Amino acid sequence: MLRSSQDLTKDLAATVTDYLKDPADDVNLVLTHAGGNKGKALLQAAVKAGAQRVDCKGPSKPAERVAFVRSEFSRAGRQITADAAQALVDSVGSELREIAAACTQLVADTEGRVDAAAVARYHSGRAEASGFTVADRAVEGRLPEALEQLRWSLAVGTAPVLINSALAGAVRGIAVAAQPPRGVSEAELAKRAKVPPWKLRTLRQQARGWSPAGVTRAMAVIAETDALIKGAGRDPEYALERAVIEIARARARG
Repeated sequence: MLRSSQDLTKDLAATVTDYLKDPADDVNLVLTHAGGNKGKALLQAAVKAGAQRVDCKGPSKPAERVAFVRSEFSRAGRQITADAAQALVDSVGSELREIAAACTQLVADTEGRVDAAAVARYHSGRAEASGFTVADRAVEGRLPEALEQLRWSLAVGTAPVLINSALAGAVRGIAVAAQPPRGVSEAELAKRAKVPPWKLRTLRQQARGWSPAGVTRAMAVIAETDALIKGAGRDPEYALERAVIEIARARARG
């Protein structure tokens, strides 16, 4: 299975496309795609080669995500209480892949009927553990928390490229908020930072303690990490851990 095919580099996508023209008889290749136009050419090549396309629309409402949790436990021959299912969704967040991974973990690590106490033991304090959470903790200089959130995000299947994208967005926001040009409106600042206007206040708080040199260093780290996780390095997870450490240190230098 090739997950997150929309995030493949141009060279890797070309390699997969070439393979699709003459696939091995004893191999079943499954591509997953997050939707949208990114990486669409690879999907079109797969369909042209005779692949069956299955569109999977995930639950979008909170109640639907809770129902998904209960169905995952039912498929595994287990039970979960209503309040535990709600607690799991509240703790893990809205990403369906992360919810499914959390269900699998609880099924494997617990016995009997799963209640809210069991959910709390495994997931307390990990709500929306995503690339954005990692990025926020890193630019705030909260290194231990950033590393903890990074490891959890990777464990539940968040793609390294998405985490680095969140880090890049956070550093870009710091660059805008740390030294805003005079006479620029709030709306324009938000546009430059690529955030909604209401988040400017958070960015200003996060920008305290950052120097121009620190921001420059953090941006260089982001660029290096982007290359490493897209083929220039052997271990994307190590590259991200190094990036989080370097970004937190860049802020600490003041």
